[in-house]
Amino acid sequence: MDWTSHGTMLALIAGFGAAHSGLAHLRPWGEAWLGARVYRVGFALVSIPMAVLLLIYFFNHRYDGWQLWSLQDQPGIHALVWGLSLISFLFLYPATFNLLEIAAIQKPEIHLYTTGIIRITRHPQMVGQVIWCLAHTLWVGSSFMVVTSVGLIAYHLFAVWHGDYRWQRRYGAAFAAVKAQTSVIPFRAILDGRQPFRPQELLRWSYLGVLIATGLFYWAHPQMLALAQSVRW
Repeated sequence: MDWTSHGTMLALIAGFGAAHSGLAHLRPWGEAWLGARVYRVGFALVSIPMAVLLLIYFFNHRYDGWQLWSLQDQPGIHALVWGLSLISFLFLYPATFNLLEIAAIQKPEIHLYTTGIIRITRHPQMVGQVIWCLAHTLWVGSSFMVVTSVGLIAYHLFAVWHGDYRWQRRYGAAFAAVKAQTSVIPFRAILDGRQPFRPQELLRWSYLGVLIATGLFYWAHPQMLALAQSVRW
């Protein structure tokens, strides 16, 4: 059996991680030289194409290797995977992000806060990625999917450490105060009394956009798979 695709996927994840975290690490110097908006555009021009290539390769090879389990015909499994995927996107793309800053229309900045989804976890993207990986590994069941999930989770765990390191270096005592009031493990800061749980803070219009986008992604899955298969890679 050819295991080349497994190694290729890990290399793609490592390359994306090096570019994404590397550019994040260089952000203070890049913004000083180029300005915040130009640096954000450059960051996107590097990260987005790499993410698209990674996604195409994943679509085309997701069933490579051993089929470790097959649960797709089991009652309730589709609803479970769909529900977990929806939850994962609510963490991956939380309403705490300012879309105008992401698009560099407004000056991109880092905001230190302890409200909203940050009450649940200081690193919602990591939590969302773990949930997404668990859901899709359950659905696909291949060794390639397991390797992909391990690689993605490993990178996001590194990104947790790297993000805290960068924020501590840049903001010092201000970030130390945020860190003291929040947790990486979901709900830990709430359970040990450092944070109140205020679900009303999650009732924001931005989350409606995430829900709509998630529905569109689900509806467009066949089209996305067909487009990926047209790229013979």
